Amino acid sequence: MAEARPLDALNKARDKKIIVDLKNGKQFVGLLRAFDIHINIVMDDVEERVEGEVKRKIGTAFIRGDTIIMISPA
Repeated sequence: MAEARPLDALNKARDKKIIVDLKNGKQFVGLLRAFDIHINIVMDDVEERVEGEVKRKIGTAFIRGDTIIMISPA
């Protein structure tokens, strides 16, 4: 069985809902549209959540890869 690489996992999550936790404590949930080798990501239909509650709706967002702690399927 072939080993899964991080970028392969992100590629499988493209056009699906993901949860992104950032170093500053913020959490964003939305559809993963694109990413690059630095894990910079573009998301659509983004919501910022605080303690599980939607704080604000952002729409389309670009998140710089070096600010990301975790990316998970929603």
